[in-house]
Amino acid sequence: MIPLVLNAESDAEAPFVTRLASRRSADPRESFCLSSTPTQSLWCGMEGLFTLAHPMDALTGDVVLVDPSARRAERLLRAGSPHNSLLVTEQCDQLCVMCSQPPKKTHRDRFEHFETACRLAEQGSVIGITGGEPTLHMGPLLAMIERLLADRPDLGFHILSNGQHFDAANTARLAGRLRTNIVWGIPLYAADAPLHDHIVGKPGAFERLIASFAHLLVAGARIELRTVMLEDNLDALAGLARFVAHNLPHIEQWSLMGLENIGFARRRWDALHVDLRARFAPVGNALDQASLYGVPVRLFNIPLCHIPPEFRDYAVASISDWKQRFAPACEGCAARANCAGFFEWHPDHLVEKVVPL
Repeated sequence: MIPLVLNAESDAEAPFVTRLASRRSADPRESFCLSSTPTQSLWCGMEGLFTLAHPMDALTGDVVLVDPSARRAERLLRAGSPHNSLLVTEQCDQLCVMCSQPPKKTHRDRFEHFETACRLAEQGSVIGITGGEPTLHMGPLLAMIERLLADRPDLGFHILSNGQHFDAANTARLAGRLRTNIVWGIPLYAADAPLHDHIVGKPGAFERLIASFAHLLVAGARIELRTVMLEDNLDALAGLARFVAHNLPHIEQWSLMGLENIGFARRRWDALHVDLRARFAPVGNALDQASLYGVPVRLFNIPLCHIPPEFRDYAVASISDWKQRFAPACEGCAARANCAGFFEWHPDHLVEKVVPL
């Protein structure tokens, strides 16, 4: 597992963002390495000297947020990684049964640091924005992205949202510069309100979500529809495919996603998890329905050997590199490079049930 938070020591008076470089440069936003061992590196920048509990070679090019009082550094943007995301809040107004990031009541406003980090991002980066629910802070969020795109139009953003906070007031704003540079990843778990509302733990969520989709459609927003496959909604997936085809034909992609064994899902795993090796038929039916109606659909977070051969072309190597793992038996698999593998915290007894291709 790739560490995203490192022990750090700094005499700076406040948290700061910097990009790590192997040698001194003319850019004052960069810090350069003075020395490095296999376990620690010493850096120098505008905020003075600081140490990170990681070697230089693994950090060069990263954009980090150093917090002196907490004695830690967050690797906000890792060099060369397509899986960078910023956790902008841990607040949320839903309580999904399988939530991987259980919400908190408090909010730490770090938009200033995140904006600085994005300005230091590699050319053409697509940066994830996640939570909690980012649109609970819609104003600061959109303002940050608008400022960034004014100077860095090469950047793209993939924002995960529960879709509860879009209305006519922000339609025009979303239809402007933001339209082409943002993809909204929005979950829909069933075609009927009671089941969707049950899964997200919020009465009325389905109705509000459908209203939000209408506003996003008017804005011409780019949407990735996301559905986590659970015991609760497995048999409803084919119906959801037809609903999407008839009511949300403008989406860019429908992502059917395997369950992550973390957060709320960990203690409810036996009740929520579906072993797709034995019960893929409802998923296959949904994929067939989506394809029949022209809905672009993909499978996320599922190892290729757990998918019947005729459906493997739908699969995406989707799990972020920092939390991805494979079974020892996967070493000799010819399909490993194109496989999602497993989440780092997937149950060991299930990880071992692989069949190299």
